[in-house]
Amino acid sequence: MTGFNGFPKDTLRFLAALERNNDRQWFAENKSRYEAAFLEPSLELIRSMEKPLAKTAPLLVADAKKSGGSLMRIYRDTRFSSDKTPYKTNIGIHFRHASGKDVHAPGVYLHIANDGCFLGAGIWRAPSDALRAIRQYMCEHPDEWKRVAGNKNFRENFSLYDDRLRTAPRGFPKDHPLVEDLKLKSFIGTAPLSAEDISSPLLSSRLQQLIRQARPLMNFLCTALNQPY
Repeated sequence: MTGFNGFPKDTLRFLAALERNNDRQWFAENKSRYEAAFLEPSLELIRSMEKPLAKTAPLLVADAKKSGGSLMRIYRDTRFSSDKTPYKTNIGIHFRHASGKDVHAPGVYLHIANDGCFLGAGIWRAPSDALRAIRQYMCEHPDEWKRVAGNKNFRENFSLYDDRLRTAPRGFPKDHPLVEDLKLKSFIGTAPLSAEDISSPLLSSRLQQLIRQARPLMNFLCTALNQPY
């Protein structure tokens, strides 16, 4: 292990080239480039987050494995998709909650791609029972939700991801004062990151800062789901 020194300049170039040449032959011919620009720096970043997360958010897991850990697979599941290209053209790193088994549990997600890089914190497309629990908790604790959504420190870098139903969810009043937030299908704050952030050896420190800022949202969601944070 050499330690995390930032993603190399070739990371975004490799992802762009993969988008133009998304086939197995090209990928096989560029396997060493994939390892140097994608795999190795991703695993080093995950390792560099182990101690910071233990202090900042001890129930978020940094698991530096080539498969089955925090690094999401580059291989796409094409079985039920009309897009049959075999590879994803982004890096996805998910620091899952210890009680969660997939991306639908509260967690933190790092996205690196040519069309934008960001850190997301919260819960994406939660199962219906979890969504209902979050919405019900919001209705029962409206002032707490307002404090979370309007938290100045959180809003410094994060904005809530706009992924909503067209109408009020079933079982909730259409005239509820928080109806626009009750429509949310994903409860995620996203914070943009620049190419300079991604290539910086201080990226793990930047991520740690953002995860601290996202604590009010993560606390709210975990409390609504009867999970510690």
